[in-house]
Amino acid sequence: MSRLKLYDLDRSGNCYKMRLLLAMLGLSYQRMPTDILAGETLTPAFKRLNPRGQVPVLVDDEVVIWDSMAILVYLARRYGDANWLPDDPLGEARVMQWLAVSENELLYGLARARAKILFDRPYDLEQCHQDARPGLQVMEERLADNPWLAVDRYSIADIACYPYVSLAGEGNFSLQPYPAVMTWLQRVEEIDGWVPMAANAE
Repeated sequence: MSRLKLYDLDRSGNCYKMRLLLAMLGLSYQRMPTDILAGETLTPAFKRLNPRGQVPVLVDDEVVIWDSMAILVYLARRYGDANWLPDDPLGEARVMQWLAVSENELLYGLARARAKILFDRPYDLEQCHQDARPGLQVMEERLADNPWLAVDRYSIADIACYPYVSLAGEGNFSLQPYPAVMTWLQRVEEIDGWVPMAANAE
């Protein structure tokens, strides 16, 4: 049995980030489907893994990591190489800048717009779209002259930003004004090990 376990939810873009990186690193892992709506993240057993009561959570033998950004960093450092997370200060800082975009404009904009449409969450759709546009514009400007977000090759910056951008249509948000972003999505999908959102682990 794999030493790695991922507590996740199929429909979660943040969980999809973990599945993408695990697949691209060629790592086998055991998926532990966790139903948020059924309250499975609020049980005492789950809160011993993550006191915040959220997925994803990664268990690596005795190590437990929660939060999607923290898990990306852990996996890149533990099982990847400097291509995924540069070990020089400037390269690492550039990656972190895009992780911040993924957890701000893309989360509050695209992820919430999707949650409004698919799950009837109480968000203002137009406000979500407004919140998303600055992040997409920054991505468009960067990707107009560079193939990847942070450095000269793909990194966890691209993995962090990819899911909710690729799912933008599910939040009734059009990417047509962002042609470089759409080309970048295709580029990410050509990385060895890429899996679609619904793919299962080994």
